[in-house]
Amino acid sequence: MKPIFIAGPCVIESAECLDEVAKELVRLNEKYKVDIIFKSSFDKANRTSISSYRGPGMEKGLQMLADIKAKYGLKLLTDIHESYQSAPVAEVVDVLQIPAFLCRQTDLLVSAAKTGKIVNVKKAQFLSGEDMKYPVQKVKESGNEKVWLTERGNIYGYNNLVVDFRNIPDMKKIVPTVIMDCTHSVQRPGAAGGKTGGNREFVPSMALAAKAFGATGYFFEVHPNPDEAKSDGPNMLFLKDLEKVIISLLD
Repeated sequence: MKPIFIAGPCVIESAECLDEVAKELVRLNEKYKVDIIFKSSFDKANRTSISSYRGPGMEKGLQMLADIKAKYGLKLLTDIHESYQSAPVAEVVDVLQIPAFLCRQTDLLVSAAKTGKIVNVKKAQFLSGEDMKYPVQKVKESGNEKVWLTERGNIYGYNNLVVDFRNIPDMKKIVPTVIMDCTHSVQRPGAAGGKTGGNREFVPSMALAAKAFGATGYFFEVHPNPDEAKSDGPNMLFLKDLEKVIISLLD
């Protein structure tokens, strides 16, 4: 069974950027017979600085994502940050993602569960893999068995993350689908003068290590030119480099 792939720009910047990424994902889907889910955020509510770019907002952002689905037939994933967003977002996307810092927010998990969509819960930087049984329990006890978990590293001192890959098999004891977030796991939170830094050169290795530990899917934020991206540029992959990383994971 081929792994799940999730890819796209961190935040919605423009229709042109979304189109460029979507065209490449369609090409890769057709060439490698995979099913890459398109990811981008309409609002990045957890930016380091209040002056950081957050995105176009829910109404405009959902319309832009709906346009991508209509034009390219791609499945969609996006983040939600507040419980009132669950229902309208679920009308457009296939997977609702719970950000790591919010994975204990009961009302958010319950509202996402009640949409009936897949709920991808990212593991908080301050929790172990075993701790994620409690967010999963909240979703399932709200009537939804379709839960994924995502590993994205743990806080390690200040302005740094470390990945304990044992979290992957630990979380596979809770749910069958465990995604490795290969780009956020190389972040250096708040380490770039009011912005998040990162080390994208380690992304391919993060993916291969996760494969060795049994990950069933991989999450990559990609951009045509990450050095000019409005969010998470230092840890995003160049769009042109996504193909060779996917090849390495299909072997």
